Amino acid sequence: MAVDRLQGLLSRFSVSARLFHSGPLCGINDFADNGLGQLHLVRRGPLEVHHAGEVVRVDEPSLLFYPRPLAHRFVSDEHVGADMACANLAFGGAVSAGVATGAGHPIARSLPRFVCLPLSALPGAAPVLDLLFDEAFAQRCGRQIVVDRLFDAIVVLLLRHLLDSGHITEGPLAGLGHPQLAKAIVAMHDEPAEPWTLETLAGRAGMSRSRFAEVFAEVVGETPAAYLAQYRITLAQQALLRGEGLDRIAQKVGYGSAAALSRAFSAARALSPRAWRTHAKRLDSSPNK
Repeated sequence: MAVDRLQGLLSRFSVSARLFHSGPLCGINDFADNGLGQLHLVRRGPLEVHHAGEVVRVDEPSLLFYPRPLAHRFVSDEHVGADMACANLAFGGAVSAGVATGAGHPIARSLPRFVCLPLSALPGAAPVLDLLFDEAFAQRCGRQIVVDRLFDAIVVLLLRHLLDSGHITEGPLAGLGHPQLAKAIVAMHDEPAEPWTLETLAGRAGMSRSRFAEVFAEVVGETPAAYLAQYRITLAQQALLRGEGLDRIAQKVGYGSAAALSRAFSAARALSPRAWRTHAKRLDSSPNK
């Protein structure tokens, strides 16, 4: 059976969308860094996209994807505008805690800061996009829920396309796009509590230890041990925000005891698990988040 490279990640690190605009955008529109990713679907342009000193011209129906917060500006005709559907994206949970914005989310942190793709280049998306635009531009009962779920589906189709097309050249998603590394990375994602070693992971990939270590570092950008540790700590963060106890979390993410988890967590986040949870909840409840 084929390995599902996204299932393990998306089951633990969800990506949820919420529509915040549909219809024409006219003239100059600024989008500040609001701590969220964003996905903009351009039904009709033209449109100029400005961010971080870069200008991109969009002349055909396109997808504009910001997986991590990045201030940007759209410039279109001040009278006719550009028809768009826009959604905020939360990666995996509490945005202000740093889990959802890319600081720890394995998907968000491995994507380029910006993706521009013609809608026609996204395989299998045409029926979803047709329904999304139809719902987004209408005023039917349940519209928000329907459109949000359709945006979620577009995100998954986009991630699948980026994996299969080789657009991602480094980071965890590039590893998932590698036919051998993907087997080891999926194993870590699916079974984080296993006592993985370089030898057992290399075995999953069907490679020698030395070759596996070399290729993993080259493609993913860090050692297998470092990637696994980061993944486990990010899972621990999510569990802490759910209110789970340290002993239970330690067993779920592959540490033998709460003390071992606390040491690893403190080394990775410069705060103890309890201090981090207190800080994260304070940020999450802040009126200025």
